[in-house]
Order: sequence, then C-alpha cells, then structure tokens
Amino acid sequence: MTIAQRRMVMVVMFCHFIAAFAALGMPPFFALILSKSLHNSNAYLVGWFYVVPTLFTALSSPWWGLFADRIGKKISLLRAQLGLSASFLLAGYSNDTGLFFLALALQGMLGGTFAASNAYLATISGGPTLARSLTLMQGSARAALVVAPAVLGLFAASDSPIELYRYLALLPLAAALLLWLLPEPAQTVHDDYRPKNTAASHQPLLSANNVYLLQFAFVFATVATFPYFIPYAQSLGSVSVELAGLLFGVPNLLYLATAGILTSHLGQRVSPSGLAWMFLLMAIALFGQARTQSLPELILWRTLMGLAMTGSFISLHALVAAMVHESNAGRTFGWLESGSKWGAVAAGLAAGAMVDGFGPQAPFLLGAGIMATAAGWLAASSYCRWRTENI
Repeated sequence: MTIAQRRMVMVVMFCHFIAAFAALGMPPFFALILSKSLHNSNAYLVGWFYVVPTLFTALSSPWWGLFADRIGKKISLLRAQLGLSASFLLAGYSNDTGLFFLALALQGMLGGTFAASNAYLATISGGPTLARSLTLMQGSARAALVVAPAVLGLFAASDSPIELYRYLALLPLAAALLLWLLPEPAQTVHDDYRPKNTAASHQPLLSANNVYLLQFAFVFATVATFPYFIPYAQSLGSVSVELAGLLFGVPNLLYLATAGILTSHLGQRVSPSGLAWMFLLMAIALFGQARTQSLPELILWRTLMGLAMTGSFISLHALVAAMVHESNAGRTFGWLESGSKWGAVAAGLAAGAMVDGFGPQAPFLLGAGIMATAAGWLAASSYCRWRTENI
C-alpha cells in the first residue's frame, strides 16, 4: 500500500470514529433523555430506543450496498455521514417521544457509515491489506464504544441531555467534509488471497452466504451477553457497579491492545479452520463465565473472551477480504452489516426470554452453544474440503 493509500485509510477510519462517537455514545443516556428531556416515565421505551437504529440499519443496509455499487462508494459514504448528521439534528430538537423515535429510525435508515466505509476501503486495497484495514475499522468502532460514553457522560447531567445531539450533529458533518476531499478510485484492485491460474480460483473457501451466517452467529453469541452482564457480575457479591462496568469493557480494550499483534499471525491467510479455533475459544470463555464463582475467575474468562473475540474478527476479516472486490463491495458489506444488526436484534430478544425463563447464566450458555456449533461446522467443512483436495 502506498503512502497516499495509507493516508486515505486513516482518514476513513478517523471519520468513522467521530461518527460512531455520537451514534454509540448516546444510547447509554437514553433513560436520562426520556425522563429529563422528553418528560416520559415509561421505562420500557428505553429498550425500544436501543433497538430502533439497529433494526432500521438491518433493513436498509443491503439497499444502500446496491446503491454504492451502482452510484459510487464515495457518494455512498458521504450520504451515510450526512444522513447521520441530519438524524442527530432532528433528535436534538425532538420534544416528544414520537419525534425522537423518528430521529432514531432515520439514524438507522440513513446512516450505515461502517458498511459504507468498508466498501470505500475495498476500492483502495485488497487481500491481506484490505483485511488489515477492516481490522482497523473494527478498532475505531471499539474505541468509540469505550471512549464515547465516558466523555459524553461529562455533559449528560445537564437539564436537557437531548440537546447534546445538536452539537454531535457537527461531527458527521465535519467527517463528510473531510471525506469529500478524497478521490474515488474506479480501478478494481488486485486480490492477493485468490489463487491464480488454478481451478480453485473460482471456488472460494466459503460462500458469501456462509460468511454472512457466521457473522450473524458471532454477533448473536457476543451481544446476547451484553444486557445482563453488569447485574450478573454484581451477583458474585464483591463486584461494584464501577468494577462491573470495567469488566464489561475488557474485551473491547483487549481488541484495541492486541489486534495489531494478532493480525500479523492470523490475518495473512484465509483459514476457516483458524476461525473454528477462535469460535471454540469464544465458546469456552462464555461457558466459563456462566459457571464462574469468583471475581478472579470472571476476570480470567473476560480476558479469554477478549482474545477470542479479537482473533475471530481478524479471521472473519480475512474471509471477507477474500470474497470482496470493487464491483461488489457495497453489496457485500451491506449484507454483512445487515446480518450483524439482525444478529444484535435477535440476541437482545433471545437474551430477555432466556433470562426470564432460565436465569442470568442463560445468555452465556446460549452464546457458548452457538459458538461451539459454528466451530464444529467450520471444522467439518474444512475436513471435507481437505479430503476432496487430497483424494
């Protein structure tokens, strides 16, 4: 990758971070917005507000992916940033729950900066270089998830926290101005993953639909544990809410700390069997958390979860980079984003039902079962492929 291309990747990543800063930083304060700004005491609406942007992103991402492939990746990325800015501005001036609901729906429908950013990156690089770029993009999302709530919490105690959206609308607008200065490469990039001059060049290791399903399973298994982790950690008896919050963020912090190192080992080749090992480690970490009896055990299992999550993302990025090229990048990343969002929505619904029926350990056991099943399927498919190639 040339110096100019590296700069373009860094600009795209930075612009995604500042957009995600607002999108991911405000949901923890929906309860405050509901009570102090919208003067509504219906606590169940907080859960609805959480789901609305995710649901509409899941619905709209495939369509925006087709738009990007037909009209252009840069135009699609600018559209996503400006869409976020407009929806944040509407949210900032909402004076009732109906208008705020509409603003969140538009955020999901008009946003999609992650998929749009990845599609643009596919016009800059391919193969292992694209896989590394995707890992960096995931890092920007994780960084926003860690940093944004802490920073915005300093301002959310105001009389009307919803007004923060008015200022946050400037972030994606500034991102759009930066991205407008970037070129839109039209040349399809060379893909270092695909073997050349062999029959296998037209036979990917995994089909696109299989990769979408694996992404869905991975997101479902991890997100299912999110809503109830803090009360579950506190149930151990010696864990304060502050410490529980810190433990909640451990996997994301480990991603930021180790993704660069692990990429050099895991991200250089496409390996479904390697992803199977990462999913198996994730299953073990989730099962361990469900059975933990003490704080040191919980710290150990959260650490293993963070490492397994990082390795899983890197291995998935390699699979994605192997099947994407400039002409289908919008469609591919649109469906990946949609699958991720549907996984998150399904995980939230399933977690609520499982906890109500089987207790707080249930989401961890559910996630472990899904990861173990996915790992088994990957191992079996890898073995069958090996047998076919060696007969």
